[in-house]
Amino acid sequence: MRKVKIFDTTLRDGEQTPGVNLSIEEKITIAKNLEELNVDVIEAGFAIASQADFDAIKEVAKTIKKCKVASLARATVKDIDRAWDAVKEAKHPRIHTFIATSDIHMKYKLKMSEDEVYNQAVEMVKYAKSKGCEVQFSCEDASRTRAEFLYRVLEGVIDAGAVVVNIPDTVGFTYPEEFYEIIKGIKENVPNIDKAEIAVHCHNDLGLATANALAAIRAGAEQIECTVNGLGERAGNTAIEELAMTLKVRPEGYEAECGINHSKIYHVSKTVSKLTGVDIQPNKAVVGENAFAHESGIHQHGVLENSSTYEIMTPESIGRTKNKLVFGKHSGKHAFKDKLIELGYELSDEKIDDIFKKFKKLTDIKKEILDEDIESLALGGLRTVEKSYDLTSFNIIRVPGHTTQAEVKMVAKSEIRTAIAEGDGPVSAVYNSINTITGCKNCTLKDYSIKSITSASDAQGEARVEVEIDGKVYIGKGIKTDIIEASAIAYIDAINRSLINANK
Repeated sequence: MRKVKIFDTTLRDGEQTPGVNLSIEEKITIAKNLEELNVDVIEAGFAIASQADFDAIKEVAKTIKKCKVASLARATVKDIDRAWDAVKEAKHPRIHTFIATSDIHMKYKLKMSEDEVYNQAVEMVKYAKSKGCEVQFSCEDASRTRAEFLYRVLEGVIDAGAVVVNIPDTVGFTYPEEFYEIIKGIKENVPNIDKAEIAVHCHNDLGLATANALAAIRAGAEQIECTVNGLGERAGNTAIEELAMTLKVRPEGYEAECGINHSKIYHVSKTVSKLTGVDIQPNKAVVGENAFAHESGIHQHGVLENSSTYEIMTPESIGRTKNKLVFGKHSGKHAFKDKLIELGYELSDEKIDDIFKKFKKLTDIKKEILDEDIESLALGGLRTVEKSYDLTSFNIIRVPGHTTQAEVKMVAKSEIRTAIAEGDGPVSAVYNSINTITGCKNCTLKDYSIKSITSASDAQGEARVEVEIDGKVYIGKGIKTDIIEASAIAYIDAINRSLINANK
């Protein structure tokens, strides 16, 4: 079996998912998880995009030791300089530079001729190579690029020093049979292709990202660009969990394997979902809540007799365990720490102390504490953003036949502020009070949902909101047994995250 490398772009393309705004600390947490997952390359961001992106890439580069760390850069001197400054402290740095090569992009976006694009690609790869690190080059919109020009550019950038050449299906346009032929054509028509690895980056606009990536592997691709949970622009990217489990379950179909630590898949998936605020659809392949659920009586009977009748992989193979009844109010911190480690959370003593205090408060409210409750506390501790605003208390005033009022008290930029506002219901009234305190005049609630973390009437409720602030959408989350409090925390979380973007 040949080894296929995994290039994870959750921190770059994944963060381009609408509503996702990660803090530096959250990006480092995800990067550490990706390192434990054993990916080969972490694309930590796009250094030129903002100071916040640059700072995050630099911190990831200093933190990660096992994986290569890359920054994206357009094929310009300014971008490449910025990318190098961001990754140069990495143990294994890489600059990933790109330029569009399709006719439509060259004509309407770049307004450049073929020769101009070719020359810029070659010269900028040479320039990136002069920094003394690995260089990866991408032909943006490669799947819609004329074959002869694609071969010419690839030959030129490999001669210039690129050790990886990436073939993106930038707009999710291709299909497996066609993509197979594109990769096969490159192997047969680029004379020096043996001096570089072929990578692919597939988007999921037609739901074919994973299928296209697998077709590319069959044709000889050696590196696949993925994101956790398939996050990314528009419909997202090839999902790392789908690709890794396909190669594990059906390696004979591709004569290839990857080095992913499969037992970490579920934990990393849950962590990324929590930190980004993007929920995993229930029927999502591999990591969805229904991925191992069996509703049909025939299916249930078969699974009870022999799980392989309807399960081609086990929950345990991705690190997923069944609900377990765990601690109560008399449980100690040492046992609690052991449980966190068992669930895959190795946290600082300071964070454990903070989570343990929240756990003790929860035991006063909930009679039965399950693994999912512990995970929600741990993940809540990981989802950290600078709290310019923080909820102190609230009080709901209901008068029959009148609108609901909410009195909200908050820490607002180091000051205690209070506001009373009306609304159609308690959540609406709380949100109007928060808007008054924060001065958020252009805040529009686009989506709101509540779900329980576990079953039973005393379950914790997780609120998720999408709030449009000054024309941009932000995702916020909050978890409490009181759903009004959870809703308030989620709304404030979205506002705090908007300030990250405002400071970029």
